Amino acid sequence: MSDKQKVTLEDIVSLCKRRGFIFQGSEIYGGLAGTWDYGPLGSQLKRNIEQAWWKMFVDDRDDMYGLDSAILMNPKVWQASGHTGAGFADPLVEDLKSGKRYRADHLLEDNGIEDAEEMTFDQMNKVIAEKAIKSPDGNGLSEVRTFNMMFETQVGPVQTDDSKSYLRPEIAQGMFVNFKNVVDSMQPNIPFGLAQSGKAFRNEISPREFLFRVREFNLMEFEYFIHESMWEERFEHFRQQFYVWCSVLGLAKEKIHELEVPEADRAHYSKRTIDFEYAFSFGTKEIGAIAYRTDFDLSNHQEHSGEKMLYRPKDQSEPFVPHVIEPTFGLDRFLLATLSEAYTVAEDGRVFLALPHGIAPIKYCVSPLLKNKIELVAKAREVYLQLQKKYGKVAWDDNGNIGKRYRRQDEIGTPYCIVIDFDTLEDDTVTVRDRDTTEQKRLPISELLK
Repeated sequence: MSDKQKVTLEDIVSLCKRRGFIFQGSEIYGGLAGTWDYGPLGSQLKRNIEQAWWKMFVDDRDDMYGLDSAILMNPKVWQASGHTGAGFADPLVEDLKSGKRYRADHLLEDNGIEDAEEMTFDQMNKVIAEKAIKSPDGNGLSEVRTFNMMFETQVGPVQTDDSKSYLRPEIAQGMFVNFKNVVDSMQPNIPFGLAQSGKAFRNEISPREFLFRVREFNLMEFEYFIHESMWEERFEHFRQQFYVWCSVLGLAKEKIHELEVPEADRAHYSKRTIDFEYAFSFGTKEIGAIAYRTDFDLSNHQEHSGEKMLYRPKDQSEPFVPHVIEPTFGLDRFLLATLSEAYTVAEDGRVFLALPHGIAPIKYCVSPLLKNKIELVAKAREVYLQLQKKYGKVAWDDNGNIGKRYRRQDEIGTPYCIVIDFDTLEDDTVTVRDRDTTEQKRLPISELLK
């Protein structure tokens, strides 16, 4: 019997650092708020999740095409998409004494004000005045104002207004601006999708909650191009596919919550949006979404660029600007959900990550029973190399006694530990210990390689 309800965010953060999953960015210099570095196990787990997503939504489908667009784009892209306007901005307040900046809605929520995200700026200012809300340092606050979240940068050796660019705040626009290129080169049939996975950047006013509110993050996303008449059917299809994807990561269906976003809270491009949230033991948080973006993006790019964003059906029917269904998956957030779901505390206090075998960063750990016995070490290395060739990442562990090795591998989610002992030298069998049950059995080496 195990207990996952007692797992806190601090437990997850501690395990991530202790076992090499995730570290604070630039830690030796005091860190940089809103940035995190993936360690050896974290980067492998992230890659495994990303590859599983790519397999499900790209490789295993015949209506999806992969893309890898540039992080830096012509700034006109962001003008056309609406990101340089007020629609892509957070409410900002400033400490009048220290100059520190805070998100107004977060500050109100921290002071017990519910539904702050739904308030207008005037309503926020009124509440701040009526409740005499101060900054975390106890100082007065400025009026609420907009703060655009895009990181500005300069392209080229001369800094002028024309050289200004941005780090992309989302990965969707790279797919929209390449729509015409893909149609011309691949000649797909509608409906079809463009998928990519990559980094995006947002200058969050107040990063917090580990991987949830950060300034540099990873997204997995696709834009699925359709005729307008298809949107409800395809929207529902991908809504169901979201649950299938969650099952791949071992996430319990009852912990996935849908939030139908009301019109007043939807993004400017959306006609319908569902946010998907996961019930962590430390709070229910958004991990993904599905949006029906209509033809907003392609029509805007057509208007601003002068390039026709039409799809011409092969049956010679009327050309049209496609509409779009957009499923978005926060890679970092899904990784954290996977760790949270897998983090298990057994009745005896043993901590283990019950990760699905397909995404576990290490599939097997091989150990010689005694590291000072040359013949055991040699046989163990032979088994280790055979398994590594067949299954990929395999751990070698001869540090400490067997019990400590088991506990160490449990915490990093290794499904099976394989011990080479003196019986192995006689009959080519090994002890295989199961991570979840701790049960051990003897198996021929040939069985492992099957």
